[in-house]
Amino acid sequence: MAVARASDDPDWVPTRALRRAVFMTTILLVAAAVTSRWDLIVLASPFAIGAAVALRNRPRQLPDAVVGTSAPYLTEGGQAEVRVSVANPDHAPYDIAVIRTELSPWLKVPNGDRPFLTPVPALGVVDLDLVGLAERWGRHPVGPLEVHAVACDAMLQSRPIVAQPLLLRVFPKTEPFKADDAMPRAAGLVGAHRSRRYGDGGELAGIRPFSSGDRLRRIDWRTSLRTRELHVAHTLSDRDAEVVLVLDVLHEVEGTSKGRNPTRASVLDTTVRAAAGIAQHYLGCGDRVSMLEYGARTRWLRPGSGRRHHLAALEWLLDVAPGGTEYDPLDGIFSRHLRSGNALFVVLTPLLEVRSAGLLARLARAGRTVVAVDTLPSMLRPATASEWGDVGYRIWRLERENIIGQLLEHGVPVVPWAGAGSLDQVLRDMSQLAAAPRAGLR
Repeated sequence: MAVARASDDPDWVPTRALRRAVFMTTILLVAAAVTSRWDLIVLASPFAIGAAVALRNRPRQLPDAVVGTSAPYLTEGGQAEVRVSVANPDHAPYDIAVIRTELSPWLKVPNGDRPFLTPVPALGVVDLDLVGLAERWGRHPVGPLEVHAVACDAMLQSRPIVAQPLLLRVFPKTEPFKADDAMPRAAGLVGAHRSRRYGDGGELAGIRPFSSGDRLRRIDWRTSLRTRELHVAHTLSDRDAEVVLVLDVLHEVEGTSKGRNPTRASVLDTTVRAAAGIAQHYLGCGDRVSMLEYGARTRWLRPGSGRRHHLAALEWLLDVAPGGTEYDPLDGIFSRHLRSGNALFVVLTPLLEVRSAGLLARLARAGRTVVAVDTLPSMLRPATASEWGDVGYRIWRLERENIIGQLLEHGVPVVPWAGAGSLDQVLRDMSQLAAAPRAGLR
């Protein structure tokens, strides 16, 4: 719904055309009276009669405008369709309605930075469709919308009215991700991961002789007929797992998040898209997924499963923003949100700071199953090219590789994000290690 700007001015004010008509009529009439030239009255009559005829049907009410869309939820690279509706509640038509709107820089609408002009009939509504491309995830405003109308043959102009902006939710484009290996330490009662324990499930563990208590529907008739003894299919029970996605947003590095190079993704873009892909995969498997923002705000999304939680996770990711802090965010979040001992902790981090490595080391010392996903762009280079800059960059790279090696010694693998199959080998190794007892500090 549109609202008029606060002002003591009337709703409709004269335009320059009306002022010129009144001025010319007055000048010609005064000149005719002073000079007794009655032909000047004939020259003044078109101005006076034209203005009077135009003003005989004057509008009384301000126009109304609203911004809407049929698809408030979009995905990166999708087409955004926004409809701007301008209504005329008066019996007098509007000659022209001038529409100006502000658009997010990540919504590419042709001629979106220019005003739109359209006539509006009496008691009518005119719809203006804006179609563009949503180039990046986030909440992108369309508006505020400013509309003012011109009526009575451009003799009157309305005060500007402002319509509330519309927020388009553009979800991150999920990069291809598929983990084919079982989750380590899956401990729930339902799910798609096979357990190390025998029980009712869909994963075949082998064929064994029939014993009392076995269900008849488990009888394997092929083996029973061949051996002349009853045999049953031995299965592994199904288990679900909890996945905790920790997003390291202490720092942001280059890419589209700062508008430097739209063809290269930043650390934040890679982090959010990878988190969306991992969450989509494991939620589709029936697992529980929670998210934690490791930064100044330390936001947390509670564990959940199912399609509704998937939408909640995407909504949560839209508000992720980089921001560092002087204190260590781990001190406040470790006791509140990182209590689950059977969960798989996937830490999406660029490893740009010692605190990020400290988070991984502390999780490993506490006995958690931790996987670090490196979100730093592989093509990262110094901002300014110089001889000493290249030397410093190589030294920084060596120090970072040393940190990754130390984390690996503590049992924390660091895997660069590469989409599908990024975590398969790591999860396979962890599943084998999880079968053996392990000690950890609590």
